[in-house]
Formats: sequence, C-alpha cells, structure tokens
Amino acid sequence: MGYRVAVAGATGNVGREMLNILAERQFPADEVVALASRRSLGTEVSYGDRTLKTKDLDAFDFTGWDIALFAIGSEATKTYAPKAAAAGCVVIDNSSLYRYDPRVPLIVPEVNADAIEGYREKMIIANPNCSTAQMVVALKPLHDRARIRRVVVATYQSVSGAGKDAMDELWNQTKGKYVPGQEVAPKKFSKQIAFNVIPHIDVFMEDGSTKEEWKMVAETKKIVDPAIKVTATCVRVPVFVGHSEAVNIEFEEHLDEDEAREILREAPGVMVIDKREPGGYVTPVECVGDYATFVSRIRQDSTIDNGLNLWIVSDNLRKGAALNAVQIAETLINRVLSKR
Repeated sequence: MGYRVAVAGATGNVGREMLNILAERQFPADEVVALASRRSLGTEVSYGDRTLKTKDLDAFDFTGWDIALFAIGSEATKTYAPKAAAAGCVVIDNSSLYRYDPRVPLIVPEVNADAIEGYREKMIIANPNCSTAQMVVALKPLHDRARIRRVVVATYQSVSGAGKDAMDELWNQTKGKYVPGQEVAPKKFSKQIAFNVIPHIDVFMEDGSTKEEWKMVAETKKIVDPAIKVTATCVRVPVFVGHSEAVNIEFEEHLDEDEAREILREAPGVMVIDKREPGGYVTPVECVGDYATFVSRIRQDSTIDNGLNLWIVSDNLRKGAALNAVQIAETLINRVLSKR
C-alpha cells in the first residue's frame, strides 16, 4: 500500500532534504506534493529523478492525504497544522511549536518510538530540535545501561541551522575578508560569523540561558527521562552544515569507556569512529549527507566517580531535521497505519 505525502516548506533547506530523503529511502508514497508559500508558487524542486512544481500551501486541501511533513516555522505551522490534522492528515512538524505540548509526542525513532501512539489525540507529531536529536541517539543506549544522572553539553552548531540567509551571510562575509573594503555587516547574526564563534542561538531567557539551551534541557527530559539533569551552552560556528557537541555525562553506575564504546557500536543510528590518533575522529565536514550520528573521543572523566566524555557529530539538516521527520513517518506507517 502506498501513501499520499505532502511536504510543506519544500523550497527551504529542510524541505528540500525531506524530498531527497523520501526518494533515497524509497518511502512507500504513491503521491508526493511539494507545498510552499504563494511567493514560491511554481518553484521547481527535486524528488528523486522527478521534478515537482510547488503548490500553494494556503489553498491546499489536505483531505485524503495521509502524512504531511512540515518545515515552515512555528507561525505558519500554527495556522496550517490544525487544518491538516482536522482533514485527517497526520502532521509531522519540524518547528518548536508543539514540542512541549504534553498531548503531542516528541519522537526520535531510535530512542522513544513507542511514544508515537500518542499522535491520535491531536494528529500531530513533533520533531525535536536538531542539537537534541543527535545527542539523545547517543545518550539512550548508555542510559539504559547505567542510568544518566547529569549531562553537560557544549554545542558547535553550523549556520545551516539558521536557514539559507545564514549560510549566505557566512559565505559573503568569508569572501569579504579576502577583498578589503567589501566586508559584509552581520544581519542574520548578532555579530560577524565568519572566522568567529557566537555563544548565542535563539533569544535570551530570564535566567541568562538562551532558548536553544532551554530546548536541549526540556527535550532531553521529554524524550529520554525527566530525571536527567541537563545544562547546555549552544554556540554558532562558521561551518555550513553539521552540528558538533562535546558531551560530559555523569552516570548513577560505573560505565567503563570500553563497554560504552561497544554499546554505542551496537546502537541504532550510531556510528563509532574512535581512534586515538590524529584524524581518528569525525568532524562536521565528513558527516554531511550521511544518515548516521557519529561518536568519537569516548573516554573516562576522572574528575567524577561515574563519568564519560563524548564527541558527537551529525548532519543537522538530516538527522537533526529532515531524516528524523521521515523516520517518524516510517515508524508511523510500520506501527500504526499499515495495521488499520
């Protein structure tokens, strides 16, 4: 049986990746439609060896469609997701709008696929933040073995996480530095991003943390275990695609680094590359276009009784967004829709 799938926001970075991944994974779709705002009406996007022309999201009738992958931001999602859900189409949303709604499951299929049954209440499933998604894929198998007490994470997040304008700004600022007098002032970011790092993603909150940091805390608790304590520092770096994270974990029980390495080698969605030599680890440039979450630099933390350090890298447009959304759709089909 094939399904009818809509991709909303098909002209953006994540929407285009969704279409690519649907084709790559031979998703069982009889029909796929690309939706975008009116100003992008008729724009051509690729879906495997086919070219689709975008249709107007505002005028689209979701009746008779099975699944809609949304990559249109919170404000537009607030308008269109309830319309799609009311028409009987299950929405898988990449924005932050529904992530913290207790009636909406927040899913990373390798971690909490069982929670997908909760979609029935609102016909909506939330996709987590890109930095959270890759981290919890590595945390969950370790948590199952030794129970995680606390996580301290510093992220090194690529500009693609802030959209096409952010990627253009990095590109233009980088070129400008080599052409005196043509420096490009920051617009998308608060400071120059080329040859720089910015410890500020999303808005600041009253306690001094940023919304991005708060998201990692709240989402890890919802996806993995509400008892886990998380503290995060999220940093934008001059990398086009690929998020990296330095993660320090404190466990309730002792977990040897060798056992942790073996657990992660067997974990779904994880690829361990961990040689203690120059180049024996993965960097963001190498993860682009890959499905896996890469884990390197696995080592004991001798400053606490039960601690480990990890280096985690993933393509944020894939596992952090588009791939995870498609995996959620696959899980929905396998666990629910195919059994109707």
